[in-house]
Amino acid sequence: MKLLAAFIRLIRSVNLLFIAITQLLFQYCIVGPIFNHAQATPVLTTPIFIVLIAASVLIAAAGYIINDYFDLNIDLVNKPDKLVVEKIIKRRWAIVWHLVLSGAGVLCSAYVAWKTRCWWLIPANVGCVGALWFYSTIFKKKLLSGNVIISLLTAWVILVIGFITHYVVIKRPEIYAQVEASKLMRRTFLYAGFAFIISLIREVVKDMEDINGDARYGCRTMPILWGINASKVFAATWLMVLVAGVVVMQAYVLPFKWWWAAGYSVVFILVPMLLLLRKLVKAVTPADFHTISTWLKLIMLSGILSMLFFKLYT
Repeated sequence: MKLLAAFIRLIRSVNLLFIAITQLLFQYCIVGPIFNHAQATPVLTTPIFIVLIAASVLIAAAGYIINDYFDLNIDLVNKPDKLVVEKIIKRRWAIVWHLVLSGAGVLCSAYVAWKTRCWWLIPANVGCVGALWFYSTIFKKKLLSGNVIISLLTAWVILVIGFITHYVVIKRPEIYAQVEASKLMRRTFLYAGFAFIISLIREVVKDMEDINGDARYGCRTMPILWGINASKVFAATWLMVLVAGVVVMQAYVLPFKWWWAAGYSVVFILVPMLLLLRKLVKAVTPADFHTISTWLKLIMLSGILSMLFFKLYT
């Protein structure tokens, strides 16, 4: 039981659940209503969609394992109490599980590609596996490049559904002529953009939290090269971009009288982000930055849950 609990912690089961929930909500609250309005069957039927979720979750789980594998020395400094690799699960088994989960994720991707004829999905998800490997070995220690890679992969969780659906809709106009493909892509980029920006902010905040261990092992992250204050300014700037984006969205939905959606966005997204700006300015210790990172994860969850309103109003 101890080994199982350690493995569940190693693959970040809560984060994997978050990925699955994000894809479920996007498919049934964003994609579903657009196809229902056109009286068409969604491109990703339930069995295919479940396999796509499995592909995303398996590849992400493999990524978490390889990250901990290569971060062993840094984690001994930053979070010694949370170590799993080597302390509970031997490094050789971590590599084996990384390869098994990555392979399973690619196989699931191949199945989805075969059923939808989106053959580009195979190299795309193989690229995700490679990106996670090189992030852990090289780019995580570099200025911004690692942060951008993780943010793009976070956005890919949403983009992959939008791209597959849009691709098939465009390729088969005889079946999907009535589907509003442009509306689908607007909403895809709306949520993918939100996920990208808030993930980028969180990655920089986590670098500020982990600065001691990163500095000891030669990492060249933003807080180490630019300093904590400059990193705060960077994070705060992107946070203000998100605030502006949410305000613009309110201006868009209010003419449609989406009162509940507007109220939800203000209470659970806009106000927390403004409060977080204040916390960011005052943050000094690793514990402060850890709290901010947790807040950002909750705000991301609130943003993803807002998809429910598209199901309610459309």
